[in-house]
Amino acid sequence: MRGAALGEVVEGLKTALAAEVPAPRGVRMVWGGQYESLAEARARLAWVIPAVVVAILGVLLLAFGRLRPALLIFTHVPFACVGGILALTMRALPLSLSAAIGFIALSGIAVLNGVVLLSQITTLRAEGMPAREAAIAAAHSRMRPVLMTAMVAALGFVPMMLATGTGAEVQRPLATVVVGGLVTSTLLTLLILPALYPFFAGREAKA
Repeated sequence: MRGAALGEVVEGLKTALAAEVPAPRGVRMVWGGQYESLAEARARLAWVIPAVVVAILGVLLLAFGRLRPALLIFTHVPFACVGGILALTMRALPLSLSAAIGFIALSGIAVLNGVVLLSQITTLRAEGMPAREAAIAAAHSRMRPVLMTAMVAALGFVPMMLATGTGAEVQRPLATVVVGGLVTSTLLTLLILPALYPFFAGREAKA
């Protein structure tokens, strides 16, 4: 299983040993070392990831004071995750613990770009500009900051994504998730969010 992730190796060994060497009654097999640390980290992530999601929504609610803008920006998170998963698939990398950490980092960057754009839309709307024109104008005026934020973050992770030396098995999944997710989240920020905003603004006005 050369090149496989630690978790895959241990799970394969567990299956093989269970089939060939049944444990006697009253005896259980314990896997320690790095795998034990991996299992503990997975258990922590099981509550860290939901906590991060709740924290992001909470910060967005504090920033905009309403649920609809917060949910609109939060659509960046699943869309960015799709890009991260596609990038892992294209590179034949496992959905490992380091990749999960990459998704957490990616969520913050993706939401930041959404906040930059929606804040500008809100400012233009406060000046009396219609929803559709405000969304288009904000996309044009904030294209450079959004692209710069995404490019700087992505370029910073490229060396890790292409790493082949010691520790590369940890660096590659994390960096691949961030770089791939930034591509789709940037497209969402500049293309899909401005297209969705007029519909969102109309629903909000009716509410």
